[in-house]
Amino acid sequence: MRCPRGPWRNSVGRTDEEIRQAREDWATGSRFGGVKGYDGARLDAPEVPPTQLQARGRLR
Repeated sequence: MRCPRGPWRNSVGRTDEEIRQAREDWATGSRFGGVKGYDGARLDAPEVPPTQLQARGRLR
């Protein structure tokens, strides 16, 4: 996905809505599991730009 401010890469969704939902799911701990052996606090997901993310299209 890309936005006017530059690239914003993901591996959790294909659309703006899916990426924003995945970020929320990460923050609440409802979708992604923990890391075994890591005793620290859950790391924050990167901020999603305030503009709607748009697919770049297929590059070859």
